[in-house]
Amino acid sequence: MILFKLAVTSIKESVVQLMPTAIDVWMQHPNLKFANHEMFASLRRWNKTETSDTPVPLELTLAAMDQAGVSQSLACAWYGPQGALISNQEVADIVEKHPERFLGVASVNLYKPMEAVRELRYWVRGHGFKALRIVQWLWNLPPTDRRYYPLFAECVELDIPVCLQVGHTGPLCPSEPGRPIPYIDEIALDFPELKIVGGHIGYPWTTEMIAVATKHQNVFIDTSAYAANRFPEELVKFMKGHGKTKVMFGSNYPMITPGKCLQDLDQLELGGTTKQLFLEQNARSVFKI
Repeated sequence: MILFKLAVTSIKESVVQLMPTAIDVWMQHPNLKFANHEMFASLRRWNKTETSDTPVPLELTLAAMDQAGVSQSLACAWYGPQGALISNQEVADIVEKHPERFLGVASVNLYKPMEAVRELRYWVRGHGFKALRIVQWLWNLPPTDRRYYPLFAECVELDIPVCLQVGHTGPLCPSEPGRPIPYIDEIALDFPELKIVGGHIGYPWTTEMIAVATKHQNVFIDTSAYAANRFPEELVKFMKGHGKTKVMFGSNYPMITPGKCLQDLDQLELGGTTKQLFLEQNARSVFKI
């Protein structure tokens, strides 16, 4: 068994109807350190899986993308207080192997602000990375903490989005740093030029996340970690209405496959234009793909 039920059979079992080409804005290709980490024990328990001594083949990740009609994925690095779980170099290696399929998203050490700024600049300018991702619950620091602000300023200078987690946590870590209000709202007030993408829809504060995305021109939402049949009603209404250009598809693979995320998408009755914006065009605009 590998973490989060990523068997080839599970990919084959998911059926996705024909749809526009999709871009997955939140995924990670897991190494063993990431896949077996103790903080994901709760997820393994939910999915009835165990740790593994066999790395997930990159071919399996590509197969999961192909099955769901995902043409490109933004593969992210993970950095926490104890160091890199998935390093920027590991992400760069994946992008180098399949540049037509993967785009890099950087992660850095919040505790060393100047080193972090220089590293972000290196991976964006030198290797074409498309964004910075910070998972706040790893640090147990809300994104209004002073440690984030040099990086937010650098994201504006580099003209890239910062991708943050919003909502409760699956791992057994505090959820407070993922609240859209006050944190995302205050960042957007301090940095109106900064593009902010809130991943994981903000549940159970989805209405707050919608309000913040409505209020601020440069605040967006991605649906990673949620299958389409679990989208809250208010989010679907937002996607069909004034939020057409504000919501993007993300899977959070390997925790959930993109095929599983999208298999019930047509039940939402988004319409062709809205579906294309959600699956592809909004991501192309926000991440400059």
